Amino acid sequence: MKKNAIALLAALLAQTAAHAEVPEPETPAKRDVNPATAPLTTRQQTVRPVVIPDGTPLIYPSNVVHYAVYGYSAWQVGPGVDDGQRLELLQAGYREATHAARLLNFFTITDIHITDKESPVQGIYSGYLGNNSSAYSPVMLYSTHVLDAAVRTINGLHRQLPFDFGIGLGDAANGAQYNELRWYIDVLDGKLITPSSGDHAGAGVIDYQEPYQAEGLAKSIPWYQTLGNHDHLWLGSYPVTDYFRPIYTNDTILLLGNLFVDGPEVRQAYMGSIDGRTPYGDIIGVGAATNFATPPKVLAADPNRRPLSRSQWMNEFMTTSSRPNGHGFTPASVTNDFACYSFEPKTNMPIKVIVIDDTQTEENYNLHGHGFLNQQRFDWLVRELDKGQAEDQLMIIAAHIPIGAIGYGFSPPPAFTSTNLLAKLHTYPNLILWVAGHVHRNKITPHPSPYPNRPEYGFWEVETASLRDFPQQFRTFDIRRNTDQTISILATDVDPDITNAPLAAKSRGYAIGAARIFKNPTASFTDTNSYAVNAELIKLLSPPMQAKIANYGEPLSQPVSITRSGTDVVIHFTGKLESAETILGPWAEVRGAVNPWSVAPTNSAQFYRATQ
Repeated sequence: MKKNAIALLAALLAQTAAHAEVPEPETPAKRDVNPATAPLTTRQQTVRPVVIPDGTPLIYPSNVVHYAVYGYSAWQVGPGVDDGQRLELLQAGYREATHAARLLNFFTITDIHITDKESPVQGIYSGYLGNNSSAYSPVMLYSTHVLDAAVRTINGLHRQLPFDFGIGLGDAANGAQYNELRWYIDVLDGKLITPSSGDHAGAGVIDYQEPYQAEGLAKSIPWYQTLGNHDHLWLGSYPVTDYFRPIYTNDTILLLGNLFVDGPEVRQAYMGSIDGRTPYGDIIGVGAATNFATPPKVLAADPNRRPLSRSQWMNEFMTTSSRPNGHGFTPASVTNDFACYSFEPKTNMPIKVIVIDDTQTEENYNLHGHGFLNQQRFDWLVRELDKGQAEDQLMIIAAHIPIGAIGYGFSPPPAFTSTNLLAKLHTYPNLILWVAGHVHRNKITPHPSPYPNRPEYGFWEVETASLRDFPQQFRTFDIRRNTDQTISILATDVDPDITNAPLAAKSRGYAIGAARIFKNPTASFTDTNSYAVNAELIKLLSPPMQAKIANYGEPLSQPVSITRSGTDVVIHFTGKLESAETILGPWAEVRGAVNPWSVAPTNSAQFYRATQ
């Protein structure tokens, strides 16, 4: 793939930078951040499970103490992955694109499933013996810590190449609880996090229960939010009825059955909870009702476990210290109970982001939480697309649920299915991208134009994996204008940096172990896949849009940033590092330079740049 060797000047003198005022990273004082560490993406390195020997005993997912003993949680660093340029939307014979300018840089996080593990309304019974990882996995112990590690990694990437915005694609909370959502917002805001509930058992001695200071997303990054099915339905599957509602804030553990087999009306087994006094999160109060002389209870009730309606969930985003206030939602969103909106991320760029709520309503649902559009949402989406097309804007749709799952599993089928939705989307040549979460996987799907010789009516769909389950990744999108007026979407997965995050590191091991167990274990013993999917996605623009976009975009640059470590200057970069004594050169490659590169104040070079 051809790339332009366009450099970004590190406009700081190495001799004076060590004594100059270098801005400190936006981190709370309590956080131990290593300034010499720059985050890597899965294009550079990946996380890969280690092969488990034949004959290793099979274990239940709730036997957490055995994960490390038998190697279930073992992983190692592997090579990066890159599928290169993908041309499925283009006509045969197209040659590879050459970049001319950067249009937009953003990230997506999704399916964090922040979990109140001590809640009495968990669904552990359906998963602790290996039936359903969504109902139980030991990753639920460290859900806020993984988000915090992801935020710190995003901040590190932002220091190298600034993000224009970020967006959460739904399922911020696991069970639609108030305290779960507050932990999510407060981690992003950089608050003091108390990741326990009830009487906060074990908070002084159990690592996942101890309060900690979250770093918080850099204040220069605006972030937006999408509604997920878990954000307003009980465990993403069922409306919070009058039966469920009082159990949330009381201390008696939920009595149901196997939800996906028996339905929500059966009362035959207690769903279980987590004992926060135990280092591996022991399960309590789970099993057939006939096994209990009296109903089992959690350690303490908590009014902050109250369930949130869709409107109440949106209203919580008005209480935040990061920007923008509401994170896309407005008082009108709350009043109208309507979780759809649009925004323009850059005032000097004809790009529009359309955020659609495609989750089930409380009146129209199935137990698997698949996607749903009613007439009101569909009509709103069409109006937003019509407006963006008329105003010559490139358009991105952000949703929780991918296109293929909309209408799936409903009987009878709803009015709007993936088929008729896709047919409508193919009438907008300015639509470039649909981003989604929900399925906890990384996947890139081309949706080629249905019209012969009009490839501009095609668009890309990109799914981002969950931060809860392996591979626990988020994704970045670097959108570039090319010299032939096509655009390139560089989609890249990122593993949260766990260098200074021991609890997120534990969660990674648990996520890998749980992935092995919940799959066919004997088959997954040899699975070393990172499940990262990185590619450069090419999209042809219509002739009018080609003419409009021709002069837009910022000069391309390689990510580079400078921090200070003692008296040295530390340069973080990608590509090749070059130095010169004057800004005009001559420039010379710094032999042996690896990221990060430390420069002593006695060094004679004055300028540094990174080249591709």
